[in-house]
Amino acid sequence: MGSNYRPQPPRGAMQAPVITRASDRNFELKSLIHKKLIGVLNLDRVSSIPKDRVRAEIGRVVERLLEEERVPMTTQEQNRMVEEVLDEVLGLGPLEPLLKEPSISDILVNRFDKVFIERGGKLQETQVRFRDDAHLLHIIEKIVSQVGRRIDEAQPIVDARLQDGSRVNAIIPPLALDGCCLSIRRFGRHVITQEEMIQFKTVMPGMLKFLAACAQAKTTILISGGTGSGKTTTLNALSRFIPEDERIVTIEDTAELQLQQRHVVKFETRPPNLNKEGGINQRQLLRTALRMRPDRIIVGECRGAEALDMLQAMNTGIEGSMSTVHANTPRDAFSRLETMVLMADLEIPNRVILQQLASAIKLVVQVARLQDGSRKITSIAEVLGVSQDRVELQEIFTFERLGVNDAGKVYGRFKGTGVQPKILERLRISGITLPQSIFEEVLPVNM
Repeated sequence: MGSNYRPQPPRGAMQAPVITRASDRNFELKSLIHKKLIGVLNLDRVSSIPKDRVRAEIGRVVERLLEEERVPMTTQEQNRMVEEVLDEVLGLGPLEPLLKEPSISDILVNRFDKVFIERGGKLQETQVRFRDDAHLLHIIEKIVSQVGRRIDEAQPIVDARLQDGSRVNAIIPPLALDGCCLSIRRFGRHVITQEEMIQFKTVMPGMLKFLAACAQAKTTILISGGTGSGKTTTLNALSRFIPEDERIVTIEDTAELQLQQRHVVKFETRPPNLNKEGGINQRQLLRTALRMRPDRIIVGECRGAEALDMLQAMNTGIEGSMSTVHANTPRDAFSRLETMVLMADLEIPNRVILQQLASAIKLVVQVARLQDGSRKITSIAEVLGVSQDRVELQEIFTFERLGVNDAGKVYGRFKGTGVQPKILERLRISGITLPQSIFEEVLPVNM
């Protein structure tokens, strides 16, 4: 797959960091070996044999080519060169070591010589670099081609995913001024358990009992938070409490949900092709989902006019559904949803939209990533109704931040507000009772 884009030197005075001659020689040698390897390999045969045998065969060819080049190398250097060439041929080049490290949650390539990672909620720069902008573009093209998409001047932005489900977004010039840019949100294979949520102090036990009861009683829950705050992780965790015998339909832009139930139907949107044809959006999938007899619909993230269809579904018998939205507070979440419904362009009065929102959504769970990188459920709020053209909320649980200790850790306390939620009646009808004490619980964190 080719591209019309030809990398140019970055604009402005910003220059690439000084690279040692030895490093340059390594890049040149890898490029030379790579080109020769493509020339001698039978690519059709390579694709038809097991991956372990491919690695062994390519390793032998690389060793022979290194001998032909007569480059003085120690055994350790030669083994490292073999691995790097193998990564280039079979994987994603310089990104492979990062993708093999499970503690890395995000890989952020700002340009070919600036690669950052997020580990433990903190960003840090790495020594990983690409040979040049053309090398980075080649890796991006390799990623997007695996999911049947392309990136070029006509389509300079693309969303894709890796084979393990990790979410990929890439943008190239002329939109990216300093060269190709790539971000990879790692796909966590492990669904966090309730024990781990309590152990990591993401939530306190009383809060989790309340959320579990609400999920079991088919309460519609909206999870709100910023980018990287853990919305999808929280949604996956709460989905564990959905009874096993219910039929669930999931709708996502990029498949990330990992529901543990047996009866799950998964939908994923499709972008349009270069002729602006063939695209399938969340709204269309939501309408299809309604015809598939769902007990619950889970929308990975509400981003546009599909919010209207989701509200109508929730208000016409599909209770207990869940979704996420980008917002900083529970009240902001409703403002965003109201704006999304208006995007449907049906001239619905604002008060009607608010009444639909308040009728459909019963609970808002606010999640946040704090300055020390930890993720916490900072608020659980119940929706009471509409008053004076605004949705009325009452907070049931909150995380109160008190400061930062000498180690840079945020300390504070989870606490119940003491308010007895109106939703308890719904839980009682469903056969679930909760003690009043959990709504008055207080749990200090990192004191």
